[in-house]
Amino acid sequence: MQYRASHRYAHMSAKKARSAADLIRGLDVNRAMILLEAHPSRGAAIFRKVLKSAVANAGQNDTVDVDTLVVADARVDEGPLIHGRPRFRPGPMGRAMPLRRRTSHFRIAVSEKNAN
Repeated sequence: MQYRASHRYAHMSAKKARSAADLIRGLDVNRAMILLEAHPSRGAAIFRKVLKSAVANAGQNDTVDVDTLVVADARVDEGPLIHGRPRFRPGPMGRAMPLRRRTSHFRIAVSEKNAN
């Protein structure tokens, strides 16, 4: 059985956060927490919160031992732009430069080690 948690509409581009997702995919939960605490990116801080939430969701089931959990899936998907469209800033020689304020959705699924 997989236990999931997500953080949607995070004010961060998905491209910047995918390095943290690749770092923890397939690891056991304790090792993933240690790696995320040492990783300097903002995406790692968000993933740490989402991972804690997924472990807490699994802990609601009395038959699950949270020490045997493994990160089955960690991914970052692109969300919509903030305000739904690009905004513009002045550029050189009278031009307009688009400013795309991106969002992303963080998703983690954990499962028991013997269930893989």
